[in-house]
Amino acid sequence: MRRHIAAVSAATLLGLACATGVAEARPASLYAPSAVVLTVTQGEDETTVVRASTLSCAPTAQGTHPDPEAACAALAATAGTLDALLAAPDSNRACPMHYDPVTVTADGVWQGRRISWKHTFSNTCAMSVTFNGNPVFAF
Repeated sequence: MRRHIAAVSAATLLGLACATGVAEARPASLYAPSAVVLTVTQGEDETTVVRASTLSCAPTAQGTHPDPEAACAALAATAGTLDALLAAPDSNRACPMHYDPVTVTADGVWQGRRISWKHTFSNTCAMSVTFNGNPVFAF
């Protein structure tokens, strides 16, 4: 009889320990985290930050970005592939042919997956015509 009680007690304790472990593994939110830091830097080496903005998209759009709703929608349209932000440059705008590089970066988490992206443009005009109204780096 003692053996049976000990076995039931051990099984009960094991069950409680497992149940507790599962409860602790639950995520704090139903949404995968989506938060990024966006920067525009002068040059190719990313040491001189011209401006920066934070953007959090889940569960609601917020951050220091001036239009977080539009920026989150634009990022969602890329499904986390930030190269898709690089549209064909506006052919109705001409940029000077001088080299004064500007680098844009996005670092953080998109839908629970780590992202680190950067792209260098020959100058700010080239950056402007390439993003062509895209709100992600409009800060």
